[in-house]
Amino acid sequence: MADLDDRRIETVKRHMALEITQDWDGVLATFEHPRYELMGPGTVFDGEAAVRSYFAMSREPFPDQANEIVAIAADGEHDAVLVEFWLTGTHLGPLKLGLRTIEPTGKAFRIRMAASFEFAPGSDRIVCERPYYDQSAVLRALGIV
Repeated sequence: MADLDDRRIETVKRHMALEITQDWDGVLATFEHPRYELMGPGTVFDGEAAVRSYFAMSREPFPDQANEIVAIAADGEHDAVLVEFWLTGTHLGPLKLGLRTIEPTGKAFRIRMAASFEFAPGSDRIVCERPYYDQSAVLRALGIV
């Protein structure tokens, strides 16, 4: 089991690094089935087309969005990897909040987040990423709220 846990941790590290470089094909290749469940707003992006739209939507306001892993651990019993990280970025594009659009402020943010990655049983391919965060933390960091 330790070997599978190690492979899963490496998959998550690769997945997160590919998100930084915006290699979306590479990110999608880490999934058995692409799915993000955003635990702040409760939004689900299921399937390749929906996940690609999430990538586009989330990078438009923050094209330099990146992550810095703080801690990472595998839970083989539950087919999961848990990661804590800093999410960083600069508000360089329009940010859509419902019917409102916030024009770029040029301000940077750095917020602490956590995410769980669920894996198919016996596999090192992801079936769901669940980021957990306070939606308003980015807005506070940008001085919007």
